[in-house]
Amino acid sequence: MNLRSLPSVDLLLQDAAVQEWVVEYGRRLTLEALRAVLEEVRASFPKESHIPDQGELLQRAALRLQAWTQPTLLPVINATGVILHTNLGRAPLSPSAMRATAEVGQGYSTLEFDLEKGRRGSRLLHAEALLTRITGAQAAVVVNNNAAAVLLALSALARRRGVVIARSQLVEIGGGFRVPDVMKQSGARRLEVGTTNRVHLSDYEAALEEKPALFLRAHRSNFRILGFTSEPTLAEVAEVAHAAGLPLMDDLGSGSLLDTARYGLGHEPTVQESLAQGADLVCFSGDKLLGGPQAGIVVGRADLVAKLKKHPLARAVRADKLCLAALSATLLHYLKDEAESAIPIWRMIAAPLDEIQARARRWAATLGRGEVIAGESTVGGGSLPGETLPTWLLALEIASPDRALARLRQAHPPVIARVQEERVALDARTVLEEQEEALLAALRDCL
Repeated sequence: MNLRSLPSVDLLLQDAAVQEWVVEYGRRLTLEALRAVLEEVRASFPKESHIPDQGELLQRAALRLQAWTQPTLLPVINATGVILHTNLGRAPLSPSAMRATAEVGQGYSTLEFDLEKGRRGSRLLHAEALLTRITGAQAAVVVNNNAAAVLLALSALARRRGVVIARSQLVEIGGGFRVPDVMKQSGARRLEVGTTNRVHLSDYEAALEEKPALFLRAHRSNFRILGFTSEPTLAEVAEVAHAAGLPLMDDLGSGSLLDTARYGLGHEPTVQESLAQGADLVCFSGDKLLGGPQAGIVVGRADLVAKLKKHPLARAVRADKLCLAALSATLLHYLKDEAESAIPIWRMIAAPLDEIQARARRWAATLGRGEVIAGESTVGGGSLPGETLPTWLLALEIASPDRALARLRQAHPPVIARVQEERVALDARTVLEEQEEALLAALRDCL
């Protein structure tokens, strides 16, 4: 056979299967796939003397079309036991948040329209009333993530001026986000006080000689410093700042609105506590312990928040309508005292241990194999470092655990699990109830 035996693109287009591709994928993409396959065959000849027949050519084209159109952002089943799994999208949204997103996204909305006045409104007002009512702050603004919130606040309040921060708080979180880099990008001048492990109130007082614009506290949400350490409280730092007429900004990161100690975890500072202790601005995430969509939230003094809203950077980092819809619905759960039962991450954190064990046993009974063993879940997402919750795992004895994990990742939807004691382990705490049937189907196929 030689290249003359290759069918033309026009001939391939007459095939019934290709006509279906035109309907499903569009004529342009279908033609591109056919031409790419033919060109591939020509490029490999005569080194590869085999000339595929029409059936094989169409099979290759079909695989290309599938690969080109396959989404890379997919829902997965999280059986790892990490509640806020950064690589898996952090906080899953509540059904109410999903409905709000769908309702706003599928049509037009009042994103920037004032119904009462019948003219243009401001997107910055959405979620603000809920945030101020829940936290007790005077005002609030929402941007696209917490890094943007910190950058906006520093740019608006301290550009070309000094910002006092303890050396023990020059943190780095996932993805290479570093507080010093954000401060530099904002144009603020970093005024470091204290040492890595010990900071005294007198260090803050001495920094006043540099005539700073504000004090910044960055919460160490993803690591701890132990041993010979000391650091003044937020309230003490606030007293020094306010005596000098300076604002205090608190970058909380995780942004919990509930007391994590109630659930057997260490105490994570809440937004309400930060404000009560004297912080004038508090920055935090929407998709960590808040349990909502990715967002950066700033709450605090009305005059300071107003400066943030008017700053040119506010437009560059603003939140979109889907984020604002999901965030508002999530905040309503807190306002109605139903966060523990309605927000998925809090439902996982608060889940009774006997219920988790019962789920794992049900999985084992359904599969007819596996052992239910005690284990530990973690909060994750750069929150509560070193803190764990007791849990129950379904442990499966499989010849090659790594190969089994790889096969589970190919399921629809993919299942992400872990290996413990040379067995495939699945944590019942982090698997959503509506995903159980799909999980068991994937496990049956794998086994």
